[in-house]
Amino acid sequence: MAEAGAGLTTQPQRGIRLGWLDAALLAVLAVLAGLIAWRVNAVLNYRWNWAPIPNYLLRWDAERGWVANLLLQGLANTLRLSVWGMALAILFGGLIGLARTSALLLPRMLGAVYVETMRNTPPLVLIFVGYFFVSSQIMPLLGIDAFLRTASPDTRIALSWLFGDPRLLKNFLSALVVVALFEGAYIAEILRAGIQAIEIGQWDAARALGMRRWQALRHVIIPQAVARMVPPFCGQFISLIKDSSIVSLISIQDLTFMANDVAVSTGRVFETWITAATLYFTLCLTLSLLFRHWERRFAFGTPRG
Repeated sequence: MAEAGAGLTTQPQRGIRLGWLDAALLAVLAVLAGLIAWRVNAVLNYRWNWAPIPNYLLRWDAERGWVANLLLQGLANTLRLSVWGMALAILFGGLIGLARTSALLLPRMLGAVYVETMRNTPPLVLIFVGYFFVSSQIMPLLGIDAFLRTASPDTRIALSWLFGDPRLLKNFLSALVVVALFEGAYIAEILRAGIQAIEIGQWDAARALGMRRWQALRHVIIPQAVARMVPPFCGQFISLIKDSSIVSLISIQDLTFMANDVAVSTGRVFETWITAATLYFTLCLTLSLLFRHWERRFAFGTPRG
């Protein structure tokens, strides 16, 4: 028993160590960054000026003090779109993923058509076609405009926290549906792969206990598959944050849209986009470190405290 238990022990976590190769790579990156900055300054005759940028991150309001300005407002909208988009994508993708693993041919075919259509169509085309269809055909049926006209001040405040500017709620929801449909195809494949990765013996054991297929999925297969799906789910969420920048093309006021406005109005093109890239990087790196902790907890299919 001791030998069997020893085979199940996990390897100790390796600390972060920087070797000479890492130092050389960092030096090369620093040289490249300096070379790019020099080329911009010398060849393009660009004069760097970072002074206006902090004002577009935070501004002073006489009544509320320091408040978020355009760039941080755009970052907040990006995060809102990503969180809601991922939640809706999990809903869409979960249904399609279950259809993809169905024992019936028709659900598998419909799921395959959806996944292949979404994954093999340029996202820009999907964004434009889907956005204008959803905003013109689906949103009027939901009565968003009428709801906003009769909404109480407290309701409008809650909507602003959850979805951004209430005046742009219809546009935000339209983009949200399109992003979720697109990302749902990838979520469906993650779910399908996670379910199909479970050994056939688990299915046989569930059937031996008298479970139906849905009971086996709920009680045996999916709980084991979740541990294997956590890393790709986390990676897909980070990809969604970066991919969401495409909605700026349909005038959704995310970080990319706001950065473009700031760059045009101030003329500080490089400073603005470097700041926007830093905000994206900081958000994605923070989530990567958080998700890495979750992945460790789900190592070997068992959540650990």
